[in-house]
Amino acid sequence: MRRVAALDCGTNSLRLLVADVDPVTGRAHELERTMEVVRLGQGVDRTGAFAPEALQRTFSAVDRAAELIARHAPAAVRFVATSASRDVSNREEFRAGVHARLGVDPDVVSGDEEAALSFAGATAELDVQRAPFLVVDLGGGSTELVLGGRQVEAACSLDVGSVRMTERHLHDDPPTPQQVAAARADVEAALATSPVPLERTRTLVGVAGSITTITAAAIELAEYTPGCLHGVRLPVQQVLAACERLLRATRAQRSAMPFVHPGRVDVIGAGALVWATVLERVAARAGIEEVLTSEHDILDGIAVALARSL
Repeated sequence: MRRVAALDCGTNSLRLLVADVDPVTGRAHELERTMEVVRLGQGVDRTGAFAPEALQRTFSAVDRAAELIARHAPAAVRFVATSASRDVSNREEFRAGVHARLGVDPDVVSGDEEAALSFAGATAELDVQRAPFLVVDLGGGSTELVLGGRQVEAACSLDVGSVRMTERHLHDDPPTPQQVAAARADVEAALATSPVPLERTRTLVGVAGSITTITAAAIELAEYTPGCLHGVRLPVQQVLAACERLLRATRAQRSAMPFVHPGRVDVIGAGALVWATVLERVAARAGIEEVLTSEHDILDGIAVALARSL
């Protein structure tokens, strides 16, 4: 077993996993798993730069993560930054701030590598007899589609996510039909550019916070409980109904839902819109009738890859 610390810094959240990982099987014994909503991607779609307050929130969360990491003395640490960090004008300020706190530079991965890491994390425990798997990683700034079995066969990263679609389109509370239509058209246009052969999907796997929250809504959890969400299989129509409820709800109504993290209240409607649009497209192309939710995603993929590199 090799002890590693993996950090995933996305558009909306900063997540940490410290685990003892078997580099052969990829199985892990978790020591720490945390998530903080930092909204690093605040305004990036509009300004092309990290907002000062977003950087400060993120650095504060990195400070707390560094304290947890120090308690466990891992053999290696990897900090992966995804969609929001790829093209910003003040990326050096972000790099320097992370390095000062962790002693490692952020590894700003491409959309293809992000997709591969998500796929590895989400499919490690799945029976390859149910492949091809289509893993959908719905983030704040982008959505990754990855198809494969024992390895990735096709992948793409689409510039549609919960934060990006909220900031770009869903301005009212609740959003107007015109705003919803514009956002849906944006997602459909992005999907139309995807080279991933969706019709080959045999098992659809959804990962990341927006999708797990939608699953919690679909099964009407009294509170967000990861153990109750990992591995859940639901009919596509049940998930689509939950997406519609979240999209049409007001901010106050979403705030009252016990399974919605406070940091997702304002963006989960857009996340639901993206997930519903993807579900409808995949169901139509591949004829699938159910979807699998996984709590294992890019964070787990980072940890396994790091353990195997030691």
